[in-house]
Amino acid sequence: MEPAGNDNAAPFANWRSDFSMLFQHYLDKSTPHPLQRWLGTLAVAMIYVLRVYYVQGFYVVSYGLGIYVLNLLIGFLSPRVDPELEALDGASLPTRGSDDFKPFIRRLPEFKFWYSITKAFIIAFVMTFFSVFDVPVFWPILLFYWVVLFVLTMKRQILHMIKYKYVPFSIGKKTYGGKKSSASSSD
Repeated sequence: MEPAGNDNAAPFANWRSDFSMLFQHYLDKSTPHPLQRWLGTLAVAMIYVLRVYYVQGFYVVSYGLGIYVLNLLIGFLSPRVDPELEALDGASLPTRGSDDFKPFIRRLPEFKFWYSITKAFIIAFVMTFFSVFDVPVFWPILLFYWVVLFVLTMKRQILHMIKYKYVPFSIGKKTYGGKKSSASSSD
């Protein structure tokens, strides 16, 4: 015999499964479209900023969001294997000109970076509808502290990039100027 409570749980479980599959389907379809994904995230961020500006509050939520986004940014800019922390096991970045080329592999891939930032803005937006999260603070101090934290963290990250000679961005395929053909110069 089945417990009496299972009759109501089955439709909810089916709906949750269907919703999860549909959500994953749209996430998978959005993967090859980074520009559109980031524009959507920018729209979500602007809605959040307008909400915070309109209600003139939730600065602690915004500060926490800023710290979280900074943490994600550090993960996005960092290599998967940190040469300072890990023993050289073949997956590290080249540190000398004689080393073999090893591609830059991020600790936090772009898609997960985008997904985490988008989720964070949506969660912060929802939090602005609950007054328990509206802690009264003097927001310029939080802003100043976040800017100082951002500058110091980015300085450390850039010095790390210079020390270990890696660039976490690729502008495009490198092209090399080869020899010019001698046929065109003989005319």
